[in-house]
Amino acid sequence: MFEKLKSAFATATKNLSERELKTQDVDSAISDLEFALMDADVAVEAVDMIKSNLRESMVGSSIEKKHATEYVRKGLADTVSKMFKDAGSEDLVANIEKKRSNSAGAYIVLFVGINGTGKTTTLSKVAHMLKEKKISVVIAASDTFRAGAIEQVREHANRLGIKLVAQNYGSDPAAVARDAVLYAKSHKVDCVLVDTAGRMQTNQNLMAQIEKITNVVKPDFKIFVGDSLAGNDTISQAREFHKHTNFDASILTKMDADSRGGAALSIVAVTSTPIMYMGVGQEYEDLAPFEKDTFVDSVFGDSPRENKSVLEIPKTSEKPQTLEKPETLETKNVEPSIQKTKPKPEESKNNDVTDPFDGISDDDIKTYSDLYDEAPPENDDDAVRIAGKIREWIQKDRPDMQKTKKRSMFGWRKK
Repeated sequence: MFEKLKSAFATATKNLSERELKTQDVDSAISDLEFALMDADVAVEAVDMIKSNLRESMVGSSIEKKHATEYVRKGLADTVSKMFKDAGSEDLVANIEKKRSNSAGAYIVLFVGINGTGKTTTLSKVAHMLKEKKISVVIAASDTFRAGAIEQVREHANRLGIKLVAQNYGSDPAAVARDAVLYAKSHKVDCVLVDTAGRMQTNQNLMAQIEKITNVVKPDFKIFVGDSLAGNDTISQAREFHKHTNFDASILTKMDADSRGGAALSIVAVTSTPIMYMGVGQEYEDLAPFEKDTFVDSVFGDSPRENKSVLEIPKTSEKPQTLEKPETLETKNVEPSIQKTKPKPEESKNNDVTDPFDGISDDDIKTYSDLYDEAPPENDDDAVRIAGKIREWIQKDRPDMQKTKKRSMFGWRKK
């Protein structure tokens, strides 16, 4: 999942950590990042936020060159993580149970989104999830425009054993929703799920109709359902629906097939509302909670974030080189590579090795690190391990890297 987004951030990290990192170098790398993010369907608002925070954290900071890669990676991860944190979170089940415990009537959930995003199927998945948690549900078939819409939601309701309130095609959608609310009140049902027409975001008359439904039944919660594979169109839909309905959270469908990953990040940035669930298959059980921390870790690698934000690193330091003054770097006009972090002989913890890289040429070290994205060693044991891998690579006549890593988001293995 999210290969495009992951690649965009990985390239930015590499570019920023391998340059002299003067102001113009940072700006150039950030410009490259901007194009890569847009190619991954990241909205302009999100791109601008990432660019601004990254530039602020990089320019004028003082860091050692050997720590630059991790510094940039963590800075990017912190920026994205903050976007999700600022959007907050929602717990639909907890919201329903709270209203139920207060005997305040049925909890009304309104689903909005255009045709083709899997809105009705997603509503059915939510109904299944609530039923599994012993929450009673009634569905309102308020999509009275699309041919076959009522039959589709009725089929789902029958399979799930859930009550459906429906009228004829052409009926007032708000009246259907109101009837479902009245049914829930008289039968002490916990939750009403309102299905709506797949309104194109440019059709103001249909947008006005959904606003009417909102005014009539006054939903407790509004959910936008978007197709993660639709890219910038999904972002445009989310922006327009939020403008007219002020929805509370989103559910993204087809996330198991999403290779770009920009939709989740963009919707959060554009609407300042959380992603609550994601569709990961065709079955009713294929509705997974969206974990923002797992998303960030998946895009940036294994646990790049720390309790202390890298953006809190002080901007002044006595020993490290300052990015504004590239002439103070250890070796000007030389690309960083593993040889810069060779442990000193007297520092080695391995009594049998004085210099783990002894006998290995700098060219071989640099070539291997470029081919396999090998990070500089952080300690002596790490240096011994990397040196061993390079020697083995040389003995095998320096083969090209074979990309065998097949890990998707949340650690699922693809066969």
